[in-house]
Amino acid sequence: MIITKTPFRVSFCGGGSDLEAFYEKHGGCVLSVSINKYMYISVHPYFDSNYTVLKYSENEIVEDISKIKHKIFNSVLNQKRISGVEISSTADVPAGTGLGSSSTFTVGLLHALSCYEGKYVSKARLAEEACDIEIEKLGAPIGKQDQYAAAYGGLNFIRFYRNGSVSVEPILMRPETYKQLQKNLMMFYIGASRSANTILSDQKKNMSDEDKVQNLIQMCGLAEEMKAALEFNDLTSFGDILNKGWELKKTLSAGISNPEIDEAYKIAMENGALGGKLLGAGGGGFLLLYCEAKNQERVRTAIGLKRMDFEFEHDGTSVVHIGDKYWK
Repeated sequence: MIITKTPFRVSFCGGGSDLEAFYEKHGGCVLSVSINKYMYISVHPYFDSNYTVLKYSENEIVEDISKIKHKIFNSVLNQKRISGVEISSTADVPAGTGLGSSSTFTVGLLHALSCYEGKYVSKARLAEEACDIEIEKLGAPIGKQDQYAAAYGGLNFIRFYRNGSVSVEPILMRPETYKQLQKNLMMFYIGASRSANTILSDQKKNMSDEDKVQNLIQMCGLAEEMKAALEFNDLTSFGDILNKGWELKKTLSAGISNPEIDEAYKIAMENGALGGKLLGAGGGGFLLLYCEAKNQERVRTAIGLKRMDFEFEHDGTSVVHIGDKYWK
């Protein structure tokens, strides 16, 4: 058996600029960090090689891998021509919560199966292959940031170039600043899992609206500002940049926020939070807040939502177990 562990991510600023409809004209950039919440993928030969068994939120057992219902499993296994295996996925957080679960799953699956084949694949290649599966082959209306965040891990500034290439630049700062940034972040579960594809499809359509394009260009500028502030070990403006980015993001699609989210955010700001944003495409999931430690208990009590503790991680996708015999 082989098991991979792939992190979920928190995107701070610039989300939406990783959509091809935007970056092919203007370039894009995102500042994000991977966190210690993971997707685990295990692969081992099934005892009856005539069958392929898949275990996720549903169970599938098929003789013909072209008949697999799960789109990502179907695409990856048929591309690699792998069958006669049993694959299981387990996650620390549910899908549809804004932490990049679909791309985290794809990266982790590709990593596990590449190892099963006895092949080394770089983090860059895993991210590229995941983008190709999700965006090109399956036609998902998503961007590229989640695949690179899951593959590389760490606190990074990810840039998307007009020609489709991507660069990943780690943010360098003092250890005490890094720790303080972690300490000042809070995450609350809003609930109401949503379809990111629906919201992102709407956002993609809106790329013909010049006002929305200009707002996204401003969001990229804020991501650059945030990068510079962190590199200069200046956290004073972090919350304000988050807030400005969230106000701009809400203009990109009507489905990004709703009255419940707006009310929770308002309560948090009134009780000491300095900024925040909804993670992911919008409509539900996790609300990220930047709040100094002295005000965190007041915010937690006032907002009345389930808090999820987390820390930053820096490994990206990794192999955590290899059995005695795992080669294809």
